[in-house]
Amino acid sequence: MTQLIDQFSAYAKWRASAAESVMRLRTWLARNEVGDAQCDLRLQYLLERLRDDKLTVAFVAEFSRGKSELINAIFFADYGDRVLPSSAGRTTMCPTELQWSKGDKPELRLLPIRSRERQAAVSELKRYPEEWRVLPLRTLDVISLQSALARVGETERVSEEEAVRLGFVVDPKGEEGLKPGADGLIEIPSWRHAVIQFPHPLLEQGLVVLDTPGLNAIGAEPELTLSMLPSAHAVLFILAADTGVTHSDLVVWRDYVQGGGSRQRGRLVVLNKIDGLWDGLRDEAKIEAEIAKQCASVADTLEVERAAVFPVSAQKGLVARITDDAALLERSRMPALEKALTNDLLPAKQDIVRDDTLAETGDVTAQTRALLEARLTGLREQLQELTDLRGKNQSVIEYMMRKIRMEKDDFEQGLQKYYAVRSVFSSLTNSLLANIGMDALRDETRRTREAMLESTFTKGLRDAMKGFFQHLRANLERSTAEIGEITRMLEVMYKRFCVEHGLKLSQPESFSTLRYEKEIDRLEAAFNRQINTTLTLVTTEKHALTQRFFETVAVQARSTFELANRDVEQWLRAVMSPLETQVREYQIQLKRRLESVKRIHQATDTLEDRVEELKHSEDGVMAMLEQLAALQREIAETLGVEVNSMPGEVRAAA
Repeated sequence: MTQLIDQFSAYAKWRASAAESVMRLRTWLARNEVGDAQCDLRLQYLLERLRDDKLTVAFVAEFSRGKSELINAIFFADYGDRVLPSSAGRTTMCPTELQWSKGDKPELRLLPIRSRERQAAVSELKRYPEEWRVLPLRTLDVISLQSALARVGETERVSEEEAVRLGFVVDPKGEEGLKPGADGLIEIPSWRHAVIQFPHPLLEQGLVVLDTPGLNAIGAEPELTLSMLPSAHAVLFILAADTGVTHSDLVVWRDYVQGGGSRQRGRLVVLNKIDGLWDGLRDEAKIEAEIAKQCASVADTLEVERAAVFPVSAQKGLVARITDDAALLERSRMPALEKALTNDLLPAKQDIVRDDTLAETGDVTAQTRALLEARLTGLREQLQELTDLRGKNQSVIEYMMRKIRMEKDDFEQGLQKYYAVRSVFSSLTNSLLANIGMDALRDETRRTREAMLESTFTKGLRDAMKGFFQHLRANLERSTAEIGEITRMLEVMYKRFCVEHGLKLSQPESFSTLRYEKEIDRLEAAFNRQINTTLTLVTTEKHALTQRFFETVAVQARSTFELANRDVEQWLRAVMSPLETQVREYQIQLKRRLESVKRIHQATDTLEDRVEELKHSEDGVMAMLEQLAALQREIAETLGVEVNSMPGEVRAAA
């Protein structure tokens, strides 16, 4: 595990260094009063993302594939024993997160299964500590730790009616759901979700481990499959060498890991329990051939590259680490899996963080540079005007005053158009937020709920749920059209101010809703696999189905639209900010030019003093431009990219 800790530590230090560089840029902008509120807000959000950054690794498998043992072998061997319960049968009955943040207390937080009756998602219930059963953890006492963590596997027996009401699918054969016992009762998990807050070296670096239950329990918590698994940075799908790919394994892989067949980065297949082939009757060559044959079969069945299948023995790897047996560790093949995990997970995550940081700081520095260059141009124009006045008579100075006043009048006429555009911008913004806003989503959610509850037949239920997705897409399409109209209007205004008044403005940043459209597509595909099936619609009572739809699909749709709202509002502020800032700067420069000429008109002996003031100001702005370029280079170098000779241009390091 030392290699894992070292690599995660290096990533955490890299991220912390990036945050420090961004903080220096933010401080510099504030100290020199060249950043506006929008720039400061963008950098604040970026710093929060860098500091709160998490990397989620999910472990997914059917029961008895050795999943918990694999987690023990990778993360907890230093404790000298198993920490997570790992024995024959079902040990993890609910989704379990292992995490740690600065300021946390070591504790086990358990969400009772009956919280499903509250019609609230787990993500929402995390905001309310009183909804959880909290048990303190004694992290230095392994026996106490094992006893506490074993509680994630607790179950209880309930009637079939209660099991269905709590969202479980019941199947007399046990193939498509939970099988009733001889007494007619159903065994269900006691807990809906568990969070283990644990001061582990990797968790302290921002790693989050997600341990999932088997197929029937996975399907009972759609939020896990609709949100938590798709957003995981890496998913380890565990199979057992003695069973290969069973039917239920294939269902978990296709429906919950690969999301209906789409290719995703960071999905690794682990073929566990290869030590079952070490029977003492075959030599190493035959064992190796058998392992290779099974890996090829698994890769073919799951339709993945052979290199994505990792044969291991988690149990022998754990024993090897506890007993410090290097030969056994190598034979368990655990180091190869860990290397692949870090090689696949960290570079992908680092690329995302790098691109995000470069984009945000690049926009802010470009906007600041444009402001400083506009200020420098204004200073040089003033300097040229005053230099030209040397030795001139009062009539020439009066002419200069009239010329500046004419420029001021022309600019004020242009401001009237600017204010008109601001008015139209506000109107379009209100229309955009009406379509993509949360009020529209709440209205659609209410209409869909009413339509589902009023439906008498399966077709009515299906039509209501399909209509929900259709209306969400329609809202996004209308939003896209309005975003396009806003962008075209601002492009015209930017160009006009550049041509007529010499402002230095690049074209306004574009915005796309494709990300949210893709998320709605993914959500609908998951809905069709998990809820919109004939079996579910026929066997699930209408009110229970409605509750399930709104606890899962509608909650995830709301999360998507909340993100879209935040991003759109930030874009709307950012897209107007450069124009507003430069209009304000241009007004200031005009006022200063006029005041300078007035002062010289009143007392000619102030001309040289004013020229010197302007030269000093010019030197100050040049120094600020150099400091800004240095800050941008520092950020780029910290992130591992090279800076070209031109300020603001960066390229990836080789």
